[in-house]
Amino acid sequence: MKKTLTGTALAIALSAVALPASAATEIQWWHAFTGRLGDLLAEQIETFNASQTDYEVVGNYKGNYSETLNAGIAAFRAGEQPHILMVFEVGTATMMSAAGAIKPIHEVMEDSGTEFDPDAYLAPVKGYYTTADGKMLSLPYNSSTPVLYVNRDALTEAGLDPDMDLTTWEQVDGAMNKIKESGSSCAFTTAWQSWVHLENFSAYHDIAFASQENGFTGLDTELSFNSPLHAAHVQAMGEWAKDGKFMYAGRRNEGGANFRAGECAFFTESSAGYAGVKEEAEFEFDIRPLPYWSTVKAAPQNTIIGGSSLWVLNGHEDAEYKGVAQFLNFLSSSDIQAKWHQDTGYLPITTAAYEQTKAEGFYEKNPGTDIAILQMTAKPTTANSKGLRLGNFDQIRGIIDEELEAVWTGDKDAQDALDSAVSRGNQLLRRFEQANK
Repeated sequence: MKKTLTGTALAIALSAVALPASAATEIQWWHAFTGRLGDLLAEQIETFNASQTDYEVVGNYKGNYSETLNAGIAAFRAGEQPHILMVFEVGTATMMSAAGAIKPIHEVMEDSGTEFDPDAYLAPVKGYYTTADGKMLSLPYNSSTPVLYVNRDALTEAGLDPDMDLTTWEQVDGAMNKIKESGSSCAFTTAWQSWVHLENFSAYHDIAFASQENGFTGLDTELSFNSPLHAAHVQAMGEWAKDGKFMYAGRRNEGGANFRAGECAFFTESSAGYAGVKEEAEFEFDIRPLPYWSTVKAAPQNTIIGGSSLWVLNGHEDAEYKGVAQFLNFLSSSDIQAKWHQDTGYLPITTAAYEQTKAEGFYEKNPGTDIAILQMTAKPTTANSKGLRLGNFDQIRGIIDEELEAVWTGDKDAQDALDSAVSRGNQLLRRFEQANK
């Protein structure tokens, strides 16, 4: 259901009809959302456009995250770039390297005279898109972190207490044994295997995914996700696959369909998967924190974000950037962020939106929906847990997916697969470093 405009916004919209006015300045926003998320994004645009008459934001879907980034790059080269481009988090290093193509968000706000406080944004979220001296480069938009979804009915059918402790992977493994014995063909599945089981696994256990603070302090970085701890986790998952407890469904979020259909007991997925699970699941479910290995003293540290941020591209008129600043400020407002968070399961990007959601009683009515934010903010971030900033990382993820799939099918052991992924990935990092000296 579309959000009803406030009385003030409606009055403004009606006055715009009644009075003659010059054409509104158009602001182009290229994005990667369809379906439910696309509808909610369109609702935000509609609400903003109805709230004032100076600017008209036009949203354009450009394919998935990778396709949208590539479309934006091609458009800039052709001199036909949009004002705002949605870029997934693994494209951050690529955007930072394109210094002449981007207009940092702090400059957009400063030049337009728009009030802007970077400290209003949640630290683990803004840190991903901020320079070492604290200047925000892009606006966090849809930020999520992985959690564990639990099919309570499946646990009950297996003779387990659905409220059982599932804090650690050891506990999850024990539960999976019982679930398999009950006849289930899918005790566990996952989405986004690299993001959850290597990238977030590293942060949550406070170990490096790559050198140079995961790429934050230099381009001469090398991958290190082939450590004994990484290999042990991947090997355990390989054994679960061999034993018929872990079902691999695909590289993105294909496993969500299996979980939502009630086929699987456990599912590691983005917190933003909440909306789909709530809408489709015909069983009782919980949201739990991402498990960790109890033998690692530093765990649990904090998880890191996925999702995207909004980058402003160079090459437009100053008057248009004023509209961009006004729109981005609108997207950051407490009401808009609280509603986005509650509708989607994405994190609220500001402290004010989190506090508003809490005050409205949303977390009490929807238990578990605050786990993602608590999981990310419970501890100050470390050099290993503030995120990743690696060049060519979309391609590196493809390599990781390929090597992990070889483990799930039994064609490679974990150490060999991760060693190969690191070696192949480092070649792409060297190419990125050479191209961006």
